[in-house]
Amino acid sequence: MLELRRATPADAPALASVHIRSWQETYAGLMPDGVLESMTDQAALDRRTQLWQGILTKGAELVFVAVRGGEVVGFTSGAAGTFLTSNSLTDDFTADAELSTLYLLKSAQGRGTGRALLRALAAELAARGNRSLLLWVLANNPARAFYEHLGGAVVGERQEKVSGAVLNEVAYGWSDLRALL
Repeated sequence: MLELRRATPADAPALASVHIRSWQETYAGLMPDGVLESMTDQAALDRRTQLWQGILTKGAELVFVAVRGGEVVGFTSGAAGTFLTSNSLTDDFTADAELSTLYLLKSAQGRGTGRALLRALAAELAARGNRSLLLWVLANNPARAFYEHLGGAVVGERQEKVSGAVLNEVAYGWSDLRALL
């Protein structure tokens, strides 16, 4: 049975673990090998735990976890406002909230977990008065089909440099958050 709930600071180690494991499972071949290899030691896990501890303590982002069998198997985070590093969005799209993360362990994919997490985040954002949502995803990420299936439209693109490599990203947007509910 899947349990969805708001994350607490006590969840920081589990979030860090899922964050790292999901990147290693999902981004192999999509990101520079050095990025994924740099996440394999205890120091990387400790840094990621501190990152999530800070995010959860500040409370600026909404963070939801998916728990199955007592184990955190995925999470999502987002916030009002957008944190764009590029002005390459189409002129006819603006968003008042951004999906920052949606990470699932491979074992949780294809089971409705991602949809449930995204729906929980969208519901909370809508309850707080937000009306639209934006997210950035790697252009070569197979998860793009998931966002398209949920009605996301490509509204922009950008390039980011990571470990010396240039990664192409696309922005998906929902002009009406209610479409995710």
